[in-house]
Amino acid sequence: ASVRRGASCAGCNLFQGDFSGLEARGLNLAGSRLRQADLSLSVMNRTRFSNTDMRDVEAYGGVFSGSNFSRANLTNASFVGAYLEGASFAGATLSGTNLSGAQLARATGLTQAQLNRACGDGSTVLPRGLRIPAC
Repeated sequence: ASVRRGASCAGCNLFQGDFSGLEARGLNLAGSRLRQADLSLSVMNRTRFSNTDMRDVEAYGGVFSGSNFSRANLTNASFVGAYLEGASFAGATLSGTNLSGAQLARATGLTQAQLNRACGDGSTVLPRGLRIPAC
């Protein structure tokens, strides 16, 4: 409930939390357990998701500009239509992550090896020189 009110909660257990439509900026959720959480249509710019368990997260249409996903586990997460410009993905696990329609042109820390384990579509926008398999 405190995160829904815009409070940081580093290291918290937020398993299956409903944060859909949340508008918050600069939260620190580093090291938290967000597995199976709903971040659909949320606006969480400059949020720290580093070292976070985000397996099976639903983040359809979310806005995460400048957020830090370094070393986060995004296995089977859905970022369909998400805006991820300026987000950092250094060391993040993207196995099965759906990035269809996501905007990642200015994302940092992405490697081809990470993207080879994720999927996207023709409307996924990636940094120059990177590509993503089709879902």
